[in-house]
Amino acid sequence: MSGTVAVLGVGAMGSRVARRLLAGGLGVSVYNRSPDATVALQSQGARVATTPREAAGGADVVVAMVTDDDASRAVWEGEEGALEGLVPGAVAVESSTLTPTRIRELAARAQARGASFLDAPVVGSRPQAEAGQLVYLVGGDEATLARVRPVLDLAGSAVHHVGEVGQGTAMKLAVNALFAVQVAALGELLGFLRRSGVDEARAAEVLGALPVLSPAAKGALASMAARNFAPLFPVALVTKDLRYILEAATTGEAELPLSQAAREVFGRAEAAGYGHEHLAAVARLFGGHGPTRSP
Repeated sequence: MSGTVAVLGVGAMGSRVARRLLAGGLGVSVYNRSPDATVALQSQGARVATTPREAAGGADVVVAMVTDDDASRAVWEGEEGALEGLVPGAVAVESSTLTPTRIRELAARAQARGASFLDAPVVGSRPQAEAGQLVYLVGGDEATLARVRPVLDLAGSAVHHVGEVGQGTAMKLAVNALFAVQVAALGELLGFLRRSGVDEARAAEVLGALPVLSPAAKGALASMAARNFAPLFPVALVTKDLRYILEAATTGEAELPLSQAAREVFGRAEAAGYGHEHLAAVARLFGGHGPTRSP
């Protein structure tokens, strides 16, 4: 694909995606609330914009990767928001993990500007973004997805079309809730085993060898056993995502008792001061209060 892509939000994830796009030969403009984060990208060939509107101006595809609904509104809306910079025929892609309600609201506003829209949140963290191994969960029109597929393929190893706008986001919230439930359970069970006299390292080794663990849960267990809580998926973001899925469940009259329980556990971890640490730090609530290893 030729053309230009704007990336709004070049933090831990967005910066890595922008680098993958630059390496793929695309023209890339970037915007970040904290300008310091754009310096390295500028040296690699990105055009740095001072507002989201400027970044989006003339771009064929505009991708946002920010923290939450409020941050999404900040980069897309207002006089200097990216919506004002969209040109007719552009594609707006929201890759942040937001609420389905926010996604549908944003889609309507983008389409009112004559642009197409996809919600395309990603599964994966910093190592996957660095390696171009993110997995995209996409909601929206198949024809629009086909147009931006070359962009997504530069940053990801798989693209799953889930359904209509908002359904990619619903799937992402379900994925994150499933992971959070597993990690919360591992944290409490590791504490139980420790108090039962089982060597923690041995417990992690045995559990990791059994088919009951997903690969992601096995990685979280290794982090717990090693007391390595360097942030990949911080507790504060897990708490936010669980809150979002519970809000969406209320709207759709779905029951999520296990997600609610996980939300309470991660809320405790955040209140205890572990919000900036990797979600595996939830184990500290159950007896894993050893020192945190530096990243």
